[in-house]
Amino acid sequence: MDLGNTMKAMGLRRLLVDSIGPVAAISLAQLFGTALWFSANSTAADLMKLWHASAADIGWLTNAVQLGFILGTLIISLSGAADRFRASSIFVCSALAGAILNLCFAWLSTGLVSGGVYRFGVGVCLAGIYPVGMKLIVGWAPNRTGQTLAQLVAMLVLGTALPHAMRVMGTGFPWQLVISASSVLAVGGAIVIGALGEGPYSEIRARALDGGVAAGASQSSVINAFRIPSFRAATFGYFGHMWELYTFWTAVPLLVSHSSLVAHFSGIGVSAMSFAIIGMGAVGSLAGGVLSRQIGSSKVATGALAISGLCCLTFALGWRYLSPEWLAALMAIWGAAVVADSPQFSALAARACPPDLVGSALAIQNSIGFAVTVVSIAITTSLFERVGLDATWLLVPGPVLGLAAFAAMSRPTRASVRTFGTHRS
Repeated sequence: MDLGNTMKAMGLRRLLVDSIGPVAAISLAQLFGTALWFSANSTAADLMKLWHASAADIGWLTNAVQLGFILGTLIISLSGAADRFRASSIFVCSALAGAILNLCFAWLSTGLVSGGVYRFGVGVCLAGIYPVGMKLIVGWAPNRTGQTLAQLVAMLVLGTALPHAMRVMGTGFPWQLVISASSVLAVGGAIVIGALGEGPYSEIRARALDGGVAAGASQSSVINAFRIPSFRAATFGYFGHMWELYTFWTAVPLLVSHSSLVAHFSGIGVSAMSFAIIGMGAVGSLAGGVLSRQIGSSKVATGALAISGLCCLTFALGWRYLSPEWLAALMAIWGAAVVADSPQFSALAARACPPDLVGSALAIQNSIGFAVTVVSIAITTSLFERVGLDATWLLVPGPVLGLAAFAAMSRPTRASVRTFGTHRS
């Protein structure tokens, strides 16, 4: 792209590669780009007053993003676009388009319907940021996927939490300015990736495809990735994880404001506590990445999913009886564990696929996973209006079924032993 060539001419690429490092640069761009994801949730209180919206309505605003993301990932996976076009170009175009649509939401929305349309568009654009960012990471560091994807997901977590921090820093400012700040960050992410470009591994693979591998191969065979036992096991474990993750992130402000936390820690505020709880996921993701180098991605993924499920069960059972201090500790652990398995499931899935399928396979995994979140968010936020914090019981089946599916599908076969038994990431 012209933007990329201009930045390279200015020497920004050399700075990113030599001084910051490509993985750190991609992670930073991911942080900036994914700030678009929950920008509306950070201003939920303002929107509920302005539009006379309920918690379920705010949940549908989140689901508009999820539905857009699903459509976007389906398009880039089933069309093969994720593997036929430069990942950096897709990322840049998506981040810029998402920034524009996010600004439209802030300044042109007149209610839930128009707001939902703009948020849906943001979701479509995020499909060119999150899974494509994972492909960029693989292109720069294909032999350290567990650790590098953990770093990338840590930035996704901070990007998700960032709007809550901006709400705290922007207290007193109009809600439109808080949301607009996310668009400014997304443009910054586009500049970083435009300057960095593709990794050497991606360029080698692209030359191989140009030399004789049919460009349409990924189009016809992406669904066949589910025939690979190790990919199927990692992906179904990921689906169980996704049932819990985004519903938890959506519900965090509600869990804080409707529990003893908001009264006991009144000086901190709901937004600050939400940022801290969601932000703990970055710590958990980075720790899981380091640990994966020692014990392997499969053990980290299943361990984190089990801890997260246990935290969910403990909260559902004990939110009435736990002291605010214990409840805060539980939420911090839950926030750290709920996402730590995500990069490891993605790393396992990426390594299970042929190189020319990685982008499309990760996109289809994301697409179905986020379809799961739409159902979970809709049911849980609707039930919250009726039963309050007891709605968290609906999150428990996700980790349970995810662990069961992963265990059942990764039982010793030649393929699964080869993938899960010998790789460390």
